[in-house]
Amino acid sequence: QLVESGGGLVQPGGSLRLSCAASGFTLDNYIVGWFRQAPGKGREGLLCINYSEGTLYYANSVEGRFAASSDNSKNTVYLQINSLKTEDSAVYTCVAVPLSYFAGDLYCPTWSEYDFWGRGTEVTVSS
Repeated sequence: QLVESGGGLVQPGGSLRLSCAASGFTLDNYIVGWFRQAPGKGREGLLCINYSEGTLYYANSVEGRFAASSDNSKNTVYLQINSLKTEDSAVYTCVAVPLSYFAGDLYCPTWSEYDFWGRGTEVTVSS
């Protein structure tokens, strides 16, 4: 199970750190990704992280305002978003897939390729 937290109302220009905590399994040897879906828009993949190594992979459209990190002691991945814009308002969801899924080079899978999906946490950017 993946559970996100940390969403809420934040002013434009602010920063936010979202958490994705796993229970029932360890994130070691997993790729953990973050997606978001704004109202009336399609789902957008942001980035993913090799939990054990901390290596980040970004979607082509993602700006430098997004970053992820892992805390091995807490079985948790974080998504840091800086310089928030109103268009960042969305439901943010974390996902996970084991490294064994990949036959070759690692990449950020599509939504359906993941094995675990959280329920999401809502972020509203507004003044």
